[in-house]
Amino acid sequence: MSITDINGIKVGHYTDKDAKTGCTVILCENGAVGGVDVRGCAPGTRETDLLRGYNLVDRIQAILLTGGSAFGLDAASGVMQYLEEKKIGTDVGVTHVPIVPGAVIFDLSVGNPFVRPDKKSGYEACINAKSEPLESNKIGAGTGATVGKMFGSEYIDEGGIGEAVIELENGIKVGAMVVVNALGDVYNPENGEIIAGANKDGKFLNAMNFSGNKRAGAGENTTIGVVVTNAKITREEANKLASAAHDGFAMAIRPVHTCFDGDTMFAMSTGEIDGANMLNLIIAAVKATSQAIVNAVKK
Repeated sequence: MSITDINGIKVGHYTDKDAKTGCTVILCENGAVGGVDVRGCAPGTRETDLLRGYNLVDRIQAILLTGGSAFGLDAASGVMQYLEEKKIGTDVGVTHVPIVPGAVIFDLSVGNPFVRPDKKSGYEACINAKSEPLESNKIGAGTGATVGKMFGSEYIDEGGIGEAVIELENGIKVGAMVVVNALGDVYNPENGEIIAGANKDGKFLNAMNFSGNKRAGAGENTTIGVVVTNAKITREEANKLASAAHDGFAMAIRPVHTCFDGDTMFAMSTGEIDGANMLNLIIAAVKATSQAIVNAVKK
């Protein structure tokens, strides 16, 4: 299943295979309650403060996940342009201001470091957005993603973008889409085996056994994503759901939330179904996130 199986959610990608970068937009044109939790020490984000429970605007229209490091945040301008043209966003009288939180991964060292997602890229991702399942792995924001960088660039493995959806009772769904670009290795939570990570001659080196000075560059990592549900929740609960999703990170990535990662997780609620049990949503968010990470690195 895909997060696009949740009513009102569209996903679009922009991919530059030559430069090995791209961006992904998750659209909810009818508006969604949003939340966020930033755990890594090297984040690149926008509009995260707005998602706190004490601020005025409580609806968002899109989430941007992008490559290009901090440069890639420029793609959000294209998402805003697309939504403004459709008169979607906060009505301020003279126009509509779309709310587009976003986060970046560092992929500059993989392809062409001087080609990054920009305003045109974000706009094109919106044009490409569909409400049916799309291709995953090395596409959109996952195009230049890599994992297992603890031992240096010569031992890295492929990352990517993946998704998973958990169905609960009464038609409630909780899905996750994650761009995996971690410093650490990726594990199968079911059996604890490494499935992607630093390797030499086909043998995993195991980042958890690393000792000494880290060889990969600082800030060249980061896993980002979004949990989406059709359950009706408050903004405070959306922030809690984003926070809980990081448990899914910990189940599937080791080490995680390091000083060289900018790990960030958003949450979106379309509010379609009332009466959801928050504990069940949290458990589903953790499971969906960990499975999305595994799916992101499947070859």
